[in-house]
Amino acid sequence: MTCAALVTAGGQGKRMGHEIPKQYLDLQGIPILARTLIVFETHPMIDIIVLTVPRGDEAYCRDQLVSRFGISKIRSIVPGGDTRQQSVCNGLEKVTDTEIVAIHDGVRPLVAAETISRTINAARAIGASVACAPVRDTVKKKQGEHLETISRSNLWLAHTPQAFRTSLILDAHRRAIDDNFMGTDDASLVERLGLPVAIVEDTCTNLKITTPDDLNLAEILLRQGEP
Repeated sequence: MTCAALVTAGGQGKRMGHEIPKQYLDLQGIPILARTLIVFETHPMIDIIVLTVPRGDEAYCRDQLVSRFGISKIRSIVPGGDTRQQSVCNGLEKVTDTEIVAIHDGVRPLVAAETISRTINAARAIGASVACAPVRDTVKKKQGEHLETISRSNLWLAHTPQAFRTSLILDAHRRAIDDNFMGTDDASLVERLGLPVAIVEDTCTNLKITTPDDLNLAEILLRQGEP
């Protein structure tokens, strides 16, 4: 069964406060995006990798990330769209011959190999899966000038990878285009079709690096041997 990784790195990362996009910043001497690609390059269940990057960055990524770090599973480097959803859709068109695709944020370099395996296996069994961390903090909802406490018993924080049967997520993206629907993640496009999505419990260390504090925390986790 052919399995692809679709790594999305099409954003500019303005919240990081650097002149260069956050995915190219160094994390202990290796660019964040390169670290993410290495995780999928070395994973035994991944056959090919498709990477989406900001339009115009294709040559830079091929020279400075893919070639430099020996990422041999790369099939395509695809220019991203105006939104993450458009970028993913662009990338999906390059994996139409695969059976499973694991979609992952390029700025989540600390994802555990076990998490990738479990999401792929769940997608094979059910059709769609999402790596999630349980909500452990108390959740409040603002109602005018008052607060309401929300039960957290069934609340999860959606991470990536999110894995799907390729035909299913392609259909979900194409129907979202037809309906002019914009979701906050890929699983939401499947959910709106009334189809099940499995939860794969993830660790809190699979953080998305979007701010300087996230980058500092990732440095600490790497020094401690995470993931």
